[in-house]
Amino acid sequence: MTDLPAVFLPYQQRFMAAIDAHAVVVEEKSRRTGFSWAAAAVATISAAGTRAAGGMDVLYMGYNLEMAREFIDYVAEWARAIEPAAAAVMEFVFTDPDRPEREIKAFRVEFASGFKVLALPSVARALRGMQGLVIIDEAAFHDDLEALLKAAFALLIWGGKVVIISTHDGDTNPFAVLVNDIRAGRLPYHLGRTTFDDALANGLYRRICLTTGKVWSPEAEVLWRAEIIAFYGSAADEELFVVPSATSGSFIPSPLIEARMVPDVPVLRWEGSKQFGEWPEHLRAADLADWMAEHLAPVLRELDPRTPHVAGFDIARRGDLTVLWVLALCADMVRRTAFVIELRNCPFAQQRQVLWHVLARLPRLRGAAMDATGLGMQMAEETMQKFGGHIMQVMLSEPWYRANMPPFKAAFEDAMITIPRDRDVAGDIRLLALVRGVARVPERVRDDAGRQRHGDAAIAAALAYFASRADPEIYEYQAARGDTASNDEMFEGFGARWVMS
Repeated sequence: MTDLPAVFLPYQQRFMAAIDAHAVVVEEKSRRTGFSWAAAAVATISAAGTRAAGGMDVLYMGYNLEMAREFIDYVAEWARAIEPAAAAVMEFVFTDPDRPEREIKAFRVEFASGFKVLALPSVARALRGMQGLVIIDEAAFHDDLEALLKAAFALLIWGGKVVIISTHDGDTNPFAVLVNDIRAGRLPYHLGRTTFDDALANGLYRRICLTTGKVWSPEAEVLWRAEIIAFYGSAADEELFVVPSATSGSFIPSPLIEARMVPDVPVLRWEGSKQFGEWPEHLRAADLADWMAEHLAPVLRELDPRTPHVAGFDIARRGDLTVLWVLALCADMVRRTAFVIELRNCPFAQQRQVLWHVLARLPRLRGAAMDATGLGMQMAEETMQKFGGHIMQVMLSEPWYRANMPPFKAAFEDAMITIPRDRDVAGDIRLLALVRGVARVPERVRDDAGRQRHGDAAIAAALAYFASRADPEIYEYQAARGDTASNDEMFEGFGARWVMS
């Protein structure tokens, strides 16, 4: 037979390369995509190698005896190809050191290198006195994953490694919490994610056809995919598409929101009449200028000129609110809300008028993130053209929410953000909920006056927090000016250029 494919599919290759490069690897995955098989190959190579070549013992933990036996059989298959003398599987009895009366069957394969692969029971005490590569398979289904991880991470001190593989089992499961902590930046581990469709795109069904003797075709693959999804039914999102099922309410619970509220943070609200959009441009501009002079100017004057600021801007036109959220990046690294502006029934020209007025006057403007989806695309582009590349045009999408909402929540949990003590703003943040495993605003509500809200303040706040985590480098020339010169004045004539690193 010619043109045989590589032994491992691309997503398996990425997984194996990650184990080689990182001390801790976490993989959230679809069912039956061959990660245990690939991990067994890694285990065999690790145990067969000499110490000088990086060889080490491998300690595998599945959540039941059948998983342990299946994995050790995979190791035996790989060992026959690499080191035939090591292919024999030996059974032994593991005695729990804290419960001597409890004997559990375990398995091992030994290599000429002096190292071994052990398939151990799912108890943290089984790792006591051990050293090497730990593989925790289907981690979400272990009885006490937190205790296992605590024991496994102790092996890192002397050069061990930890690999954690699992499908999801609910959004509050310790495995889901671990994944979110990695995304939030709390844990410095490597995170991989492989859905059923990712595996198909990487040749999963072609490989199934090759090994079962079926003839592959695009039509057959589409039909097989539909059959598998139908088999899992309502559980398909979690089992196949790496979306933990919802088991909780608000993404950021009310007690946590209220704990970050502080008094005296201005929330400035402006609402246009139904006829306002029909006014001549100069009258509309004058009306907003008067409002800003009365309400916004005093707030801007109170900002600390030595403190960097960022902004988030979520745009709307009818029904929903346009919200501008400004954060001060304080010396203690806390992002403190400086003020919030809400505009309702405001023409785009006046939204731009308010936005540009604020951006031109924020002290040490570090960056701004703007909703560039749909209605916001043009304004985000024009704002970037005026103020430079530190204006980030954000396409709000599921990948963006998946990557950026966990750090936003972590700021609340770690007391690294403050928000206004305002009921409507708190209500917007409380609306955030997990939809298909990703935090977003799922439904519209009404404020105290019966007007529509759609979590707009929450999105603006998340955008501002996203901007605060960016790392812009500023390249510019500007003449010496007094501290009272506005950003707008400095932009005129000096061509400041801002570049995101």
